[in-house]
Amino acid sequence: MPLGLYLSVPFCRTKCSYCNFASDVFSKAAFQRYVERVCADIQAAAGTAEVLGVHFEPEVDSIYLGGGTPTLLDRPQLERLFASVRQVFAVLASAEITVECAPGTLTDPLIETLQRSGVNRVSLGIQSFVDKEAASVGRLHKRATVLEDMARLRAAGIANINVDLIAGLPHQTTQSWAFSLQETSESGAPHVSVYMLEVDEDSRLGRELIAGGTKYHAHFVPNEEITADLYEMACEKLNAAGIAQYEISNFARQGFESRHNLKYWTRQPYLGFGVDAHSMLEAPPGNYAVRFSTSDSLEEYLAAAPLKRCYVDRQAALEETFFLGLRLNRGLDLQAVSAKFGQEAAAQFSDTIADLVSTSLLARHGCVIRLTSRGRLLSNEVFERFLGNAELAKNPSVG
Repeated sequence: MPLGLYLSVPFCRTKCSYCNFASDVFSKAAFQRYVERVCADIQAAAGTAEVLGVHFEPEVDSIYLGGGTPTLLDRPQLERLFASVRQVFAVLASAEITVECAPGTLTDPLIETLQRSGVNRVSLGIQSFVDKEAASVGRLHKRATVLEDMARLRAAGIANINVDLIAGLPHQTTQSWAFSLQETSESGAPHVSVYMLEVDEDSRLGRELIAGGTKYHAHFVPNEEITADLYEMACEKLNAAGIAQYEISNFARQGFESRHNLKYWTRQPYLGFGVDAHSMLEAPPGNYAVRFSTSDSLEEYLAAAPLKRCYVDRQAALEETFFLGLRLNRGLDLQAVSAKFGQEAAAQFSDTIADLVSTSLLARHGCVIRLTSRGRLLSNEVFERFLGNAELAKNPSVG
């Protein structure tokens, strides 16, 4: 089965207040050293797989450069990353190749570089089409910049564009959110990712909200109930506009679903390079897969910190199949689960499924189970019901 490749570029112009990713503002002096290290890891990929005892597949059908802001790298650095990939891997002509971009960083020469490198999909971190909301969390672009970037990408032949939006930003109201959704629909973007603002201690805004403070416009953040309403409004309006929800946070016009993201949710093999990059490859008989990841510290990654790894046994693979498969609107086919893991494996969750159906968190139609609208809002609680002692598998969150 072809691989998906994820290349992490953890560099930002500014650190957004809501961000809890392993990215930050670093001196440009670090960029070249980082690119060299990532390229060295790509060159060593087959040897790494051999040491870990996993299957190495050189054929690739999706590549995703995420971050951070990969377009902060200069043109030769981006070209070198893509060249290194093509030296080691057989990239299929039909491969989906995505680069995350911050609006305002796409110069004409950079767009030419993306074209030459085979990029056919761009993910724009817009978050809001309302300038006041975007500025409140540290975004540097304006609405006009976004629309101009989209027009220039299309003129260059890159029409497969994802728009990232966040429900629950400071100053956001039902009216302003409706405006962002309308602008998104009218922009013609074929793919939209909608996330609800995460409140945790891993971001500055999250810590301020927990503390009840006013920094980073925290006192203007809508409450959880309003944020949930905004998410449901997005589901309704985007579906009505022909941008159908196919996963908890992802919506697409027909034929534009993210092939790279689908690898994570359907447990296909993928390989990550760079800071805080995660991988899952098939293991020899006796283990279903091996998950491994790099350090989330730039300094440790550049110092060649050892990989962290864990073996995914049959039970863990079964649990992952449930909580990853249920992210998709199409749901999970219990017959397919039984065919892969055995009747007794699927049967161990029969009481859990029945209870979740009775509380309207799951809907069941024959052998297929799906999250309800309420279940999508409470998805973490649903997923926890399918977990034993295994931790929730960490996957890159990309658009």
